[in-house]
Amino acid sequence: MYQGVMNGVRLGSYSYCESLGVTSFHGGSLLSGAVAGALGAFIASPAYLVKTHLQAQTVEAIAVGHQHNHLGVSDAFVTIYRRDGLIGLWRGVNGAVPRVMVGSAAQLATFTSAKEWVSHSQWVSPNSWLTTLIAAMISGVAVAVSMTPFDGRLYHGFSDCMLKVCQAEGLRGFYKGMGPVFLRLAPHTMLSMLFWDLLRQQTVKDQQG
Repeated sequence: MYQGVMNGVRLGSYSYCESLGVTSFHGGSLLSGAVAGALGAFIASPAYLVKTHLQAQTVEAIAVGHQHNHLGVSDAFVTIYRRDGLIGLWRGVNGAVPRVMVGSAAQLATFTSAKEWVSHSQWVSPNSWLTTLIAAMISGVAVAVSMTPFDGRLYHGFSDCMLKVCQAEGLRGFYKGMGPVFLRLAPHTMLSMLFWDLLRQQTVKDQQG
């Protein structure tokens, strides 16, 4: 649910920026991707909070830490709202927005640039799905590299995390676990970008027809 809401808002917003011509300006793709990512992360934040609560739940025999004991998705939303109010549904948004902003900017800007580069190189037909796939693969690497530093341990806020990791381990500390992060994010990015672009191309063809 979280991914569906976030990516729906994010990709839809980016497409809207494209239609306005924002992405054609220098740095426009990067800026549009960042803004779209921030908007998607903010709107989907309650769904992410509920997802995290439900994933953390387990049976008493192996439970670690606080257990929320929600009965389901709807119950989780209602319980959080009753306990913490509307603002409580957006708990943790200050950590989610910067992460998705960076990842979205890297993903969409890299995908757009890579697709143009592959098309101009004439390795394959510009209208071939292979062009989109190659661009999506390149974009997947960019996403993994840009988002790995945000997937570290918990600290007292985003700034505290960045500062302490840098002081303790240097820049290399931000890329611990890069392999698993790549295996998680790269396929997701490849498939998302591939189907998103193919559907956009089909929509344009249908409108022209």
